[in-house]
Amino acid sequence: MLEELNNWITAHPISTNILKYLVWILLVFILITWLRKALKKNLPNNTVKYKTQKAVEIIGYILVVLVTITYFTGSIKDFGLAVGLLTAGITITLQEIILSIAGSFYIFFVKVYKPGDRIEINGIKGDVIDIDSIYTTMMEIGEWISSDNYSGRIVKLSNAFVFKGPVYNYSQDFPFVWDEFNLPIRYGSDIELAKSIVISIAQERLSEYVQASLADWKEVVSKYYIEDAQVDPTLAITLTDNWIQLNLRYIVDYKKRRFTKNILHQEIGKKIEETKGKVLLASATFEIVKIPTVDWNNVDKQEDSLK
Repeated sequence: MLEELNNWITAHPISTNILKYLVWILLVFILITWLRKALKKNLPNNTVKYKTQKAVEIIGYILVVLVTITYFTGSIKDFGLAVGLLTAGITITLQEIILSIAGSFYIFFVKVYKPGDRIEINGIKGDVIDIDSIYTTMMEIGEWISSDNYSGRIVKLSNAFVFKGPVYNYSQDFPFVWDEFNLPIRYGSDIELAKSIVISIAQERLSEYVQASLADWKEVVSKYYIEDAQVDPTLAITLTDNWIQLNLRYIVDYKKRRFTKNILHQEIGKKIEETKGKVLLASATFEIVKIPTVDWNNVDKQEDSLK
């Protein structure tokens, strides 16, 4: 039996080499699968567990490439030549996949974003829930849903898009955003009272975000070439044709924009009602400057002349 097997191997060297190569690749995949399961089972922290799973996946790809090159070239010295020939042959047909794989390495090493970040890329906004060697998976935000709420759609986006346009990250380095609240006040209202209501509620409700953002903002200023900015709530007044507009600008956690604006609406509206008419909210109005008069005698004369 062994003699027949040896004779077959001697008679079919190419087939034998291919089978040996496939066995090696199979062993690599078995090893990687076993290692991923063992790490997933024994690591308690979800963040560490996720990162190790991705690291093992990348190591598996590298091992497959090394086994392929060393097996068919016979030496690791031919690595550069083999990679060059391989790349020249498949660049045109697999350029999008190659760019996606390069994008995954770029995302990982440059830390463009990570799972849990809220980003906007290629016109799609959402929370990153997974990053693999080809795709970034996001839980979509917006579209037919108002404000920063989930639409319920899971979006898979090619990693190649990190090279094709801007990537907006809402949570990296500085997990806060500036938002605005506009309040129209009727002319004749007590403006100073209205200002004090808005400022007092803003200071009370937004102080938590202000304090939490101070340290992060200092790090951003020291890390990037950027001017220092005011994180405390600020109020500006604009006179319009119909009302006096109070514009409140404030900082808020990027995940709590809608909730915070709802609280401001409720509490400011309640305080304005308690002023008993001293402060009134405005709405669009139209003023009739002059109503033209009609001379009915001339109308009657014109009607008689026509008869």
